[in-house]
Amino acid sequence: MRDRLTNGSEDAGHTAGTPLDLNLLRTFLTVYRTGSFTAAARLLGLSQPTVTTQIRTLERQSGRELFERRARGVTPVPYADELAARIVQPLDSLAAVAGPAGSTEDGTADPVHLAGPAELLSRCVLPGLAPLVEQGVRLRVTPGLTEPLLDDLRAGRHDLVIATFRPRGRTLAAVPLTDEEFVLVTSPAWERRLGAPEHLAAALHGVPLVAYAEDLPIVRRYWRHVFGRRLVRQPALTMPDLNGVKAAVVGGTGFTVLPRYLCAEELASGALVQLLDPEDPPINTGFLVQRPGTSGNPHVALVRDHLLRAARDW
Repeated sequence: MRDRLTNGSEDAGHTAGTPLDLNLLRTFLTVYRTGSFTAAARLLGLSQPTVTTQIRTLERQSGRELFERRARGVTPVPYADELAARIVQPLDSLAAVAGPAGSTEDGTADPVHLAGPAELLSRCVLPGLAPLVEQGVRLRVTPGLTEPLLDDLRAGRHDLVIATFRPRGRTLAAVPLTDEEFVLVTSPAWERRLGAPEHLAAALHGVPLVAYAEDLPIVRRYWRHVFGRRLVRQPALTMPDLNGVKAAVVGGTGFTVLPRYLCAEELASGALVQLLDPEDPPINTGFLVQRPGTSGNPHVALVRDHLLRAARDW
């Protein structure tokens, strides 16, 4: 361990052969993973001033700045990425030997905190969790929007987040999980009323629009991608739940745009009708996100690997 964590090169700024303090390195790695002094202090059971002092001490010892201070948290500089890559495996191995924070007193692993969009969790993730539970994995699942969920992940409140976009910066590690195709749908009654218009986009201006939010995030993206124009209109009904949006359209309220996975059964049964089948449908890639490095809870890796395998069938 000492050889792995001592000065590996004299350009790091401290005396050759002088080991960096392990406690400082643990604090550094926690800040690196959370992207926040405040979140790191909470996880380490320290005060924020203590974490700040330890990072400044490590910066003096290494002769390098480690983080850029931002309005919301900190961002690692390239040298911090290099340092984290050198120490993450030995420190995580040491934590496992010493008894990681991811285990309770009776030796059972802590719950894995998983978060993501409510609709994807309910439709795709939750039905396939039985094998994990049978292995003794405990899960705490939280629905929500990607941006606040990623903030909570940085703060250590979640272990894994299914995100609707790739997070920026280096404090979070993201791998592509699944592609969701968006489809333009309405009820059979509205399809009959529309007939076969020559210009579908124009014809739909006379049909009530049902949307997830006032700014039409999904519908506007579909319009730009498929019709090549900006959609300017007010929704007739909004609900921040895509299952609710689907239910309204099934009931005949108007039209909307939904992920195909969420309305596949309704399309197959005829409860919904796909109005257009473009050669290049709009697709959004979802990402599985976690803090870099190995978690102290071994069940996090089990859940991560299970989701990556299961996503192939979504």
